Amino acid sequence: MISKKLYTGFLILCVVLFAVCTVLTDFSPMTLFANSDAFWEFITEDFLPPALPKASRIPGVFESVLVTLALAMSATTVAAILAFVVSLFGSEKVSPFPRFAKIVRGFATFLRNIPALVWAFILFSSLGIGTGVGFVALCITSFAFMVRAFVETMEDVSQDCVESLQAVGASFPQRVAQAILPSCLSGFLSWFLYCVEVNIRASTIVGMVGGGGVGLTLFSYIKSFQYDIALSIILLIAVMVIAVDRVTSKLRKEILK
Repeated sequence: MISKKLYTGFLILCVVLFAVCTVLTDFSPMTLFANSDAFWEFITEDFLPPALPKASRIPGVFESVLVTLALAMSATTVAAILAFVVSLFGSEKVSPFPRFAKIVRGFATFLRNIPALVWAFILFSSLGIGTGVGFVALCITSFAFMVRAFVETMEDVSQDCVESLQAVGASFPQRVAQAILPSCLSGFLSWFLYCVEVNIRASTIVGMVGGGGVGLTLFSYIKSFQYDIALSIILLIAVMVIAVDRVTSKLRKEILK
Protein backbone atom coordinates (compact mmCIF):
# COMPACT_ATOMS: atom_id res chain seq x y z
CA MET A 1 0.00 0.00 0.00
CA ILE A 2 2.86 2.35 0.86
CA SER A 3 4.66 1.57 -2.41
CA LYS A 4 1.46 2.27 -4.39
CA LYS A 5 1.09 5.68 -2.73
CA LEU A 6 4.77 6.36 -3.37
CA TYR A 7 4.45 5.55 -7.08
CA THR A 8 1.30 7.65 -7.35
CA GLY A 9 3.00 10.60 -5.66
CA PHE A 10 6.01 10.24 -7.91
CA LEU A 11 3.78 10.20 -11.01
CA ILE A 12 1.95 13.31 -9.84
CA LEU A 13 5.27 15.04 -9.15
CA CYS A 14 6.47 14.21 -12.67
CA VAL A 15 3.29 15.63 -14.20
CA VAL A 16 3.59 18.82 -12.13
CA LEU A 17 7.25 19.24 -13.06
CA PHE A 18 6.42 18.72 -16.73
CA ALA A 19 3.69 21.35 -16.55
CA VAL A 20 5.99 23.84 -14.81
CA CYS A 21 8.80 23.24 -17.31
CA THR A 22 6.49 23.73 -20.29
CA VAL A 23 5.39 27.08 -18.86
CA LEU A 24 8.94 28.23 -18.10
CA THR A 25 10.26 27.21 -21.54
CA ASP A 26 7.18 28.25 -23.55
CA PHE A 27 7.05 24.72 -24.93
CA SER A 28 3.68 23.65 -26.26
CA PRO A 29 3.07 19.90 -26.75
CA MET A 30 0.03 20.73 -28.88
CA THR A 31 2.22 22.72 -31.30
CA LEU A 32 4.50 19.72 -31.60
CA PHE A 33 1.62 17.43 -32.49
CA ALA A 34 0.14 20.02 -34.86
CA ASN A 35 3.43 20.21 -36.80
CA SER A 36 4.09 16.47 -36.78
CA ASP A 37 3.00 16.16 -40.42
CA ALA A 38 5.72 18.58 -41.53
CA PHE A 39 8.27 16.64 -39.48
CA TRP A 40 7.40 13.28 -41.01
CA GLU A 41 7.28 14.83 -44.46
CA PHE A 42 10.80 16.14 -43.94
CA ILE A 43 12.02 12.72 -42.78
CA THR A 44 10.40 10.69 -45.56
CA GLU A 45 11.14 13.07 -48.44
CA ASP A 46 14.51 14.61 -47.52
CA PHE A 47 16.24 12.03 -45.31
CA LEU A 48 14.87 8.80 -46.72
CA PRO A 49 16.11 6.79 -48.46
CA PRO A 50 19.82 7.14 -47.57
CA ALA A 51 22.17 7.85 -50.47
CA LEU A 52 25.87 7.44 -51.00
CA PRO A 53 28.14 10.41 -51.74
CA LYS A 54 29.95 10.65 -55.04
CA ALA A 55 32.40 7.81 -55.63
CA SER A 56 35.32 10.21 -55.45
CA ARG A 57 34.25 11.35 -51.96
CA ILE A 58 33.65 7.90 -50.40
CA PRO A 59 37.35 7.40 -49.48
CA GLY A 60 37.27 10.81 -47.79
CA VAL A 61 34.28 9.78 -45.67
CA PHE A 62 36.01 6.60 -44.46
CA GLU A 63 39.17 8.58 -43.84
CA SER A 64 37.19 10.99 -41.63
CA VAL A 65 35.87 7.99 -39.66
CA LEU A 66 39.43 6.82 -39.04
CA VAL A 67 40.36 10.37 -38.00
CA THR A 68 37.52 10.33 -35.47
CA LEU A 69 38.67 7.00 -34.04
CA ALA A 70 42.27 8.19 -33.86
CA LEU A 71 41.18 11.46 -32.28
CA ALA A 72 39.21 9.71 -29.54
CA MET A 73 41.96 7.18 -28.83
CA SER A 74 44.82 9.69 -28.78
CA ALA A 75 42.95 12.22 -26.62
CA THR A 76 41.90 9.50 -24.17
CA THR A 77 45.41 8.05 -23.96
CA VAL A 78 47.10 11.39 -23.29
CA ALA A 79 44.38 12.33 -20.81
CA ALA A 80 44.75 8.98 -19.00
CA ILE A 81 48.51 9.44 -18.54
CA LEU A 82 48.07 12.97 -17.19
CA ALA A 83 45.09 11.92 -15.05
CA PHE A 84 47.07 9.07 -13.47
CA VAL A 85 49.87 11.41 -12.40
CA VAL A 86 47.49 14.07 -11.06
CA SER A 87 45.20 11.54 -9.32
CA LEU A 88 48.15 10.38 -7.20
CA PHE A 89 48.04 13.83 -5.59
CA GLY A 90 44.22 13.85 -5.44
CA SER A 91 43.91 10.88 -3.10
CA GLU A 92 44.41 11.72 0.56
CA LYS A 93 45.53 8.14 1.27
CA VAL A 94 48.22 8.16 -1.43
CA SER A 95 49.29 11.78 -1.95
CA PRO A 96 52.51 12.94 -0.28
CA PHE A 97 50.68 16.24 0.24
CA PRO A 98 47.25 15.22 1.65
CA ARG A 99 46.21 18.82 2.34
CA PHE A 100 46.22 19.60 -1.39
CA ALA A 101 44.14 16.55 -2.35
CA LYS A 102 40.82 18.41 -2.08
CA ILE A 103 42.14 21.22 -4.28
CA VAL A 104 43.13 18.71 -6.96
CA ARG A 105 39.73 17.00 -6.83
CA GLY A 106 37.93 20.35 -6.87
CA PHE A 107 39.86 21.48 -9.95
CA ALA A 108 39.05 18.22 -11.74
CA THR A 109 35.38 18.57 -10.81
CA PHE A 110 35.31 22.11 -12.22
CA LEU A 111 36.79 20.99 -15.54
CA ARG A 112 34.52 17.97 -15.67
CA ASN A 113 31.36 20.07 -15.37
CA ILE A 114 32.16 21.95 -18.59
CA PRO A 115 31.08 19.78 -21.58
CA ALA A 116 33.48 19.00 -24.43
CA LEU A 117 31.21 20.91 -26.81
CA VAL A 118 31.67 24.09 -24.76
CA TRP A 119 35.44 23.60 -24.73
CA ALA A 120 35.34 23.17 -28.50
CA PHE A 121 33.54 26.50 -28.92
CA ILE A 122 36.04 28.19 -26.59
CA LEU A 123 39.05 26.72 -28.42
CA PHE A 124 37.62 27.29 -31.88
CA SER A 125 38.35 31.03 -31.74
CA SER A 126 42.03 30.47 -30.92
CA LEU A 127 42.92 27.26 -32.75
CA GLY A 128 40.55 27.45 -35.72
CA ILE A 129 38.92 24.52 -37.51
CA GLY A 130 40.78 21.23 -37.28
CA THR A 131 41.53 18.17 -35.23
CA GLY A 132 43.55 20.25 -32.77
CA VAL A 133 40.31 21.71 -31.39
CA GLY A 134 38.75 18.26 -31.00
CA PHE A 135 41.87 16.78 -29.43
CA VAL A 136 42.24 19.48 -26.78
CA ALA A 137 38.51 19.58 -25.97
CA LEU A 138 38.29 15.80 -25.54
CA CYS A 139 41.57 15.72 -23.64
CA ILE A 140 40.38 18.28 -21.07
CA THR A 141 37.06 16.56 -20.34
CA SER A 142 38.62 13.07 -20.34
CA PHE A 143 41.39 14.23 -18.03
CA ALA A 144 38.93 15.68 -15.53
CA PHE A 145 36.69 12.60 -15.63
CA MET A 146 39.54 10.12 -15.19
CA VAL A 147 41.15 12.09 -12.36
CA ARG A 148 37.96 11.67 -10.36
CA ALA A 149 37.57 8.03 -11.42
CA PHE A 150 41.19 7.12 -10.65
CA VAL A 151 41.03 8.84 -7.26
CA GLU A 152 37.91 6.88 -6.32
CA THR A 153 39.59 3.66 -7.47
CA MET A 154 42.60 4.33 -5.26
CA GLU A 155 40.42 5.31 -2.31
CA ASP A 156 38.62 1.93 -2.46
CA VAL A 157 41.84 -0.08 -2.32
CA SER A 158 43.11 -1.38 1.03
CA GLN A 159 45.95 0.74 2.37
CA ASP A 160 47.69 -2.03 4.31
CA CYS A 161 50.31 -2.54 1.62
CA VAL A 162 50.91 1.20 1.23
CA GLU A 163 51.30 1.64 4.98
CA SER A 164 53.67 -1.35 5.18
CA LEU A 165 55.91 0.07 2.46
CA GLN A 166 55.80 3.48 4.09
CA ALA A 167 56.79 1.94 7.44
CA VAL A 168 59.93 0.38 5.96
CA GLY A 169 60.97 3.68 4.37
CA ALA A 170 59.80 3.19 0.76
CA SER A 171 59.75 6.37 -1.31
CA PHE A 172 56.60 7.75 -2.93
CA PRO A 173 57.46 6.36 -6.43
CA GLN A 174 58.20 2.96 -4.87
CA ARG A 175 54.85 2.92 -3.07
CA VAL A 176 53.08 3.79 -6.32
CA ALA A 177 54.92 1.13 -8.36
CA GLN A 178 54.65 -1.67 -5.80
CA ALA A 179 51.28 -1.03 -4.16
CA ILE A 180 49.03 1.32 -6.13
CA LEU A 181 49.61 0.07 -9.68
CA PRO A 182 49.23 -3.69 -8.96
CA SER A 183 46.05 -3.08 -6.94
CA CYS A 184 44.39 -0.48 -9.19
CA LEU A 185 45.57 -1.31 -12.71
CA SER A 186 42.44 -3.27 -13.68
CA GLY A 187 40.24 -0.42 -12.43
CA PHE A 188 42.31 2.16 -14.30
CA LEU A 189 42.07 0.18 -17.54
CA SER A 190 38.32 -0.28 -17.12
CA TRP A 191 37.78 3.46 -16.70
CA PHE A 192 40.09 4.12 -19.66
CA LEU A 193 38.03 1.85 -21.93
CA TYR A 194 34.79 3.44 -20.73
CA CYS A 195 36.23 6.86 -21.54
CA VAL A 196 37.12 5.65 -25.05
CA GLU A 197 33.45 4.73 -25.56
CA VAL A 198 32.31 8.15 -24.42
CA ASN A 199 34.88 9.96 -26.55
CA ILE A 200 33.94 8.11 -29.74
CA ARG A 201 30.47 9.65 -29.45
CA ALA A 202 31.73 13.00 -28.18
CA SER A 203 34.32 13.33 -30.96
CA THR A 204 31.53 13.22 -33.54
CA ILE A 205 29.67 16.06 -31.82
CA VAL A 206 32.84 18.08 -31.29
CA GLY A 207 33.74 17.53 -34.94
CA MET A 208 30.50 19.20 -36.05
CA VAL A 209 31.61 22.50 -34.51
CA GLY A 210 35.06 22.46 -36.08
CA GLY A 211 36.88 19.60 -34.35
CA GLY A 212 37.49 17.61 -37.54
CA GLY A 213 36.72 14.00 -38.30
CA VAL A 214 33.45 12.49 -39.43
CA GLY A 215 31.42 15.07 -37.49
CA LEU A 216 32.75 17.86 -39.70
CA THR A 217 32.02 15.79 -42.81
CA LEU A 218 28.47 15.18 -41.62
CA PHE A 219 27.91 18.85 -40.89
CA SER A 220 29.16 19.84 -44.34
CA TYR A 221 26.50 17.66 -45.99
CA ILE A 222 23.79 18.99 -43.67
CA LYS A 223 24.76 22.58 -44.50
CA SER A 224 24.56 21.78 -48.22
CA PHE A 225 21.04 20.29 -47.69
CA GLN A 226 22.15 16.82 -48.84
CA TYR A 227 20.18 15.13 -46.08
CA ASP A 228 20.02 11.71 -47.77
CA ILE A 229 23.83 11.51 -47.85
CA ALA A 230 23.94 12.85 -44.28
CA LEU A 231 21.69 9.96 -43.22
CA SER A 232 24.17 7.46 -44.69
CA ILE A 233 26.96 9.04 -42.67
CA ILE A 234 24.78 8.97 -39.54
CA LEU A 235 24.22 5.24 -40.06
CA LEU A 236 27.96 4.77 -40.54
CA ILE A 237 28.61 6.63 -37.27
CA ALA A 238 26.04 4.43 -35.50
CA VAL A 239 27.79 1.28 -36.76
CA MET A 240 31.15 2.65 -35.62
CA VAL A 241 29.87 3.51 -32.14
CA ILE A 242 28.13 0.16 -31.68
CA ALA A 243 31.25 -1.74 -32.78
CA VAL A 244 33.49 0.22 -30.41
CA ASP A 245 31.02 -0.20 -27.53
CA ARG A 246 30.90 -3.97 -28.00
CA VAL A 247 34.67 -4.31 -28.19
CA THR A 248 35.36 -2.12 -25.15
CA SER A 249 32.55 -3.73 -23.13
CA LYS A 250 34.01 -7.17 -23.79
CA LEU A 251 37.49 -5.97 -22.86
CA ARG A 252 36.18 -4.43 -19.62
CA LYS A 253 34.52 -7.70 -18.66
CA GLU A 254 37.73 -9.61 -19.29
CA ILE A 255 39.76 -7.11 -17.26
CA LEU A 256 37.37 -7.17 -14.30
CA LYS A 257 37.22 -10.98 -14.09
